[in-house]
Amino acid sequence: MNPLQLHADETQRCVVDSQTLAWLDSPSPLVQRRLLARDGGEVARATSVVRYAAGARFADHVHDLGEEILVLSGTLSDDKGDYRPGTYLKNPPGSRHAPFSGDGCTLFVKLRHLQAQDSARIVVDTQRARWHQGRVPGLTVLPLSEFGTTHTALVRWAPGTFFNPHRHYGGEEIFVVEGVFEDEHGRYRAGSWLRSPHLSQHQPFSRNGCLILVKTGHLLQD
Repeated sequence: MNPLQLHADETQRCVVDSQTLAWLDSPSPLVQRRLLARDGGEVARATSVVRYAAGARFADHVHDLGEEILVLSGTLSDDKGDYRPGTYLKNPPGSRHAPFSGDGCTLFVKLRHLQAQDSARIVVDTQRARWHQGRVPGLTVLPLSEFGTTHTALVRWAPGTFFNPHRHYGGEEIFVVEGVFEDEHGRYRAGSWLRSPHLSQHQPFSRNGCLILVKTGHLLQD
């Protein structure tokens, strides 16, 4: 498989357990990545788990089509602030920064998935934000970002929570942050990444409880 075309067909369902993947070096010393999906060269539409060692930093750079980050552990920093575990960060198209980490951190990162017109920079400390009751008992939701048909949120499932069967208009993408997420197709532990294409359907649940990052509506085909 061409390493620059990894799970690039967004019309196909895809499940990857990031914990089984090797850490690969990035262009920046002390920064490594586990590649979940990638379409392109070093400047690519990409989804990855990224690890900064203590003292790691990237040179100042521009995000032509934006960037989304969820800080999984440690603290990420740039000239605008420090982002502790649980922070969601959306840097819009055309933004630039020089990120670094003094003590090291691990991130879930999506590059070049935003629409060019989406100009809002968003920072949410999910540890302090107000969560909302979901559509079924046991489900709580923290909206993070929305633009057009695209919605990004954290969803917490109490143990024994079952959701209704539903179809994904514009597709759905899930990263399991904590616990075990499930549906009729399988069980997905923390670190798992799932992509379900436009008009796919399933009936999700969690016997043990979990926390997931969910992005929907962004996989519409031209």
